[in-house]
Amino acid sequence: MSAHDSSRPGSRVGPHFRRRVDFLILRTAWRALAAARWQTLLATSALALGLAVFTLLSGFVGHALGVNAHLPEGLYLVRQRDNTAAQAPWFDQAPMALARAAAALPGVAGATVLVPLRPEMKGLTVRAGGRLVPVQGLTVLPGFADMMGLRAIDGDVEAALARPDGIVLTRATALRLFGTADAVGRTLRAEGRVLRVAAVLVPQAGPTTLPFDALTGVASAIVEPAIREEMLTGAQGWPGKVLLRLAPDASPEAIAAALQAAVERLPGTQRHAPDVIARLAGRKPLELGLAPLRSAYFDHELGSNFLWSAGERVNPVLVAGLGAVALLILALAGANYVNLAAVRVLRRQRELAVRKVLGARARDIAAQCVAEALTVALAATTIGLLLAWLAQPAFAALAGRDLSAMFGAAHVAGVVATGIALGCAAAAYPAWLALRVRPDRALSGKPDTESRGAARARRVLTVLQLAVAMGVAGVALAIAWQARYAAQAAPGFDPRPLTLVDVPEQVRFSDKARGFMAAIAAQPGIDGVAVSLDAVGRSEDTLGRSYQKPGGQGMTLEVRWVGANFFTLYNIRARAGRLFDPRLDRDDDPHPLVLNEVAARTLGFTDPAQAVGQTVLFRDWDGKVSPRSVIGIAPPLRFQSLREPPRPIAFELSTGGATLTVRSALPAARVDALVRQLWPRWFPDALPRIAPAGAVLERNYADDARLARLLAIAAGVALAFSAAGCYALSAHTVQRRAKEIVLRKLHGAPGSAVGLLVLRETGTLAVLGAVAGLPVAALVIERYLAGYVERAPAGQWALPCAVAATVAVALVAAARHAWLATRAAPAAALRV
Repeated sequence: MSAHDSSRPGSRVGPHFRRRVDFLILRTAWRALAAARWQTLLATSALALGLAVFTLLSGFVGHALGVNAHLPEGLYLVRQRDNTAAQAPWFDQAPMALARAAAALPGVAGATVLVPLRPEMKGLTVRAGGRLVPVQGLTVLPGFADMMGLRAIDGDVEAALARPDGIVLTRATALRLFGTADAVGRTLRAEGRVLRVAAVLVPQAGPTTLPFDALTGVASAIVEPAIREEMLTGAQGWPGKVLLRLAPDASPEAIAAALQAAVERLPGTQRHAPDVIARLAGRKPLELGLAPLRSAYFDHELGSNFLWSAGERVNPVLVAGLGAVALLILALAGANYVNLAAVRVLRRQRELAVRKVLGARARDIAAQCVAEALTVALAATTIGLLLAWLAQPAFAALAGRDLSAMFGAAHVAGVVATGIALGCAAAAYPAWLALRVRPDRALSGKPDTESRGAARARRVLTVLQLAVAMGVAGVALAIAWQARYAAQAAPGFDPRPLTLVDVPEQVRFSDKARGFMAAIAAQPGIDGVAVSLDAVGRSEDTLGRSYQKPGGQGMTLEVRWVGANFFTLYNIRARAGRLFDPRLDRDDDPHPLVLNEVAARTLGFTDPAQAVGQTVLFRDWDGKVSPRSVIGIAPPLRFQSLREPPRPIAFELSTGGATLTVRSALPAARVDALVRQLWPRWFPDALPRIAPAGAVLERNYADDARLARLLAIAAGVALAFSAAGCYALSAHTVQRRAKEIVLRKLHGAPGSAVGLLVLRETGTLAVLGAVAGLPVAALVIERYLAGYVERAPAGQWALPCAVAATVAVALVAAARHAWLATRAAPAAALRV
């Protein structure tokens, strides 16, 4: 090739020339966007909104996937299920003695036990610097810190756990207690004992389902002697969290089978009567399994008890659903940009035709479309990240999660990459339209329009926008109405005048607790105080006991301890017989028994009223049998949520509980103040737990309410995108059918008929959107409601309301161009 060949068309050009061409393309793209500033502003705002929602929802999904992800591989918790109980959930606890049995098995590299320093229902309060601070503490056996990969900023963890006065704090707890992480050597007081900080831990790399503020060893002075003995010997068969580390080649199923065989030989394991074994039909009374710790966050059906609450968990279906919604919102934002960009290309056909006539190459025109899309996408990504950052605190509160680590470098980089990829993908269709522009037709006054296939594709995008908006709005309404109905469902009593107070000691064995009860009852405006094992609507402290109708089978009933004045205070009336009455009964009398209707039928009485006056046999943990006299049948009380069928419950007279119910006509805030005023005199080293009775009932549906609000936000965004899509489509419809509209007017068509011509297309697309979106939404709603035993009557109106709202939004969005069509000037439309 000769030297002068470089001047020929198509020959290679130098880098300086290429950079100049790229600069000219970028400048042309910027000018094009600035010339259509309102369309650009709309496209950028919509894309930014979609990316902001995507950032928040994907951050929630990332948080869920990141829980326990920093922990070492091969960690498992032994979990158990008591199949003899009326309700048999899994618990991530098992007899502590199994740790020793597991350590001897091949394939187990380590085994340890952990229990709460104090039961979660009671909690632990420490005094540091004159302040009372609640602390979530764990008592652990040696090896826990190494198994969890815990490292100290200062101090020796294992040495600290071996000291009777030693305590290990997390860095966050040290800052909270002392205002500094340099806390080794400082002291704090817990329940009258002085503890010395012997180590401070490096913060864990992520959230975990085993959270704690402090650690102590079994030798600690604050550990109760009975707990210490059980952790070391396992003689009583008491439960704790048994944590195992398995070798890489170990089989979790084989180890679980070995532990199942071991648990049946433990000395503390309860022995069941033959009729109970027969009723299990081959199932083990105490069923064991292994659960990987890394996936424990998704074990959302765990039960709670007095020692441990299930803690923060999430349904994996919910996480997958929110991830799908995030992607749908992103796709809707991209589709919205494609619609707006396509309309802008069709309006710029003359400009594109002139550029082609002047020698613009196809790749230059395509590059300009890509440059415009990337400019909008980068601007939208920046604005979207800013919006998400501003909304993050409110979103975290709405989700009920700590999402402070959402804006890490990896997540931000992922969102930026997503924005760039979205911009490139969204440029494809407008670029294809621009390349199809024919200069001869555009400059002769006969501009090209979209092909039928292209126009159909844009309509499909709009239909999908409408379908998603209807579907998400319908699901959000159904969940919101169900959560509201469940939270307001009658619990069997009026919760408004009732306030719950949890005391740190069992009333039966505590002079301070009984004195505190008497002090509250003596206050003006207080109508009474009753004690119970737990609050109605809460299952933090449940007991299962075996009862038997003479001649019948032994059945496990859920036992609720209540004081003699419990039913009187709650103003509950008997369905048959009578309930406990302080005028007739005395606290802690073991003989009288009250059943609910489900319990009476469970014991074999076809009519619950037949149980009144009958004697049933009670079998205690040690196998001893004693008689109980049924004095009455209680009405249904919602101890469980509406997701569970009513449980068989037996009420016994016992003040062994630590939950007080205060009845008063005073405002709840005034009752709260009275309790807090009296509290320090009786419990100077503890903090009160006070809540209205209604709040406890509502807490069962807090996650449902949060999900409904999240979906409502997503539905609002989807509706906005569908409105923008209908707006763009109606604008294109008016442009495409301008001559037809004018001819109709010249032939006498009224303005209303012309407007309906535009609105009819939008209405048709809305109908198609309903056909596409409603079946999927109905399936999702049915799957969600299948978890409830009672459904909200208004739930059947969720989808019709969603359809009505979406159609109204779509028609309003198209109304402007319908109005413009009625005012179109014939001369302008027919000009060639």
